Order: sequence, then structure tokens, then C-alpha cells
Amino acid sequence: MSLADVAQFVPRDAAIRSQPNGWAIVGAPVNLFTDAAPQVVDGVLLGRPAQVRFVPVSFTWDHGDGTSTTVQGPGASWRELGQQDFTTTDTSHVYASIGDRRVALTIAYSPSYRFDGGAWVQIPGTLPVQVGPVTIHVLQGSTVLVGGACGERNAGPGCP
Repeated sequence: MSLADVAQFVPRDAAIRSQPNGWAIVGAPVNLFTDAAPQVVDGVLLGRPAQVRFVPVSFTWDHGDGTSTTVQGPGASWRELGQQDFTTTDTSHVYASIGDRRVALTIAYSPSYRFDGGAWVQIPGTLPVQVGPVTIHVLQGSTVLVGGACGERNAGPGCP
């Protein structure tokens, strides 16, 4: 059995997620993650009812700025990780300049198959699946000191 034999079986589409959603600040981490997870697809293989299991084993993020990173896990939201917003994660990236970036992801799935509910048999190799791209708008942030809490009456200069 080879990857070509299971080419008709396709893992469901995964999605690229980002925090903040769809934008980033120059010099601050943007958290990238995906909802890709192990999955089983039913179908016919070599004329028999079969199942093919796809397990994601690596994730290569193309950040759209000429850099890429490969990690072993799908990442998670800052909340799921128990982290504060704008902190570094295994899947985060820091952009050096403003502009729109097209972020893409390649997920390498390790496939295995079985017939009639039997034991899973590993298929050598991995199946690369492209996700995206999605656009991340990279903006310049700035800090302004104000005379009080913005939103309060008479908060002072610098508040919107």
C-alpha cells in the first residue's frame, strides 16, 4: 500500500486561525494556530470497504514575509495555553514591517488504513496538505501617555 493508493481519501479542510484575528502589530507576536486533528475517512480501497486515518505530524507555517517555521503541534489560542495576549507561543511570529502578509500552512499527515475494522496498518511517508493562504494585516502600533483613564470624564489629552 502506498500514498498513491489512498490519494482518493482526503482529510477534511483545516482552517488557519490567528490572534489577533486577521491582524498583527509590528514587533509583537501574532499567534497562529489551526484546528487540524486526527481524522478517519471512510471509502473503498482496492475494491473493499476501508478506513484511512490521517494524523497530522508536522505543520509548516509560511509567514508571507520570506520566513517559515515547522513545528510538531497545531498550536492553540492564548486562552487555551493559559497565556496573556501578545506573548510568544510555539506557533507565533513577529513581523518586522507593516503591510499585508499572505500566511499559508502545509500540514504533513501520516496515513494508515484498515479493512473491516481490523488493525491499522501504517503507510510509509506523509501526505502534505496545503491550507490557506489567509491575509494578515500588519500594522504599526504606538503608545500614548494620557492624564487619566480613557473613557472617563476629563481623561485628558491623548484619549480618542
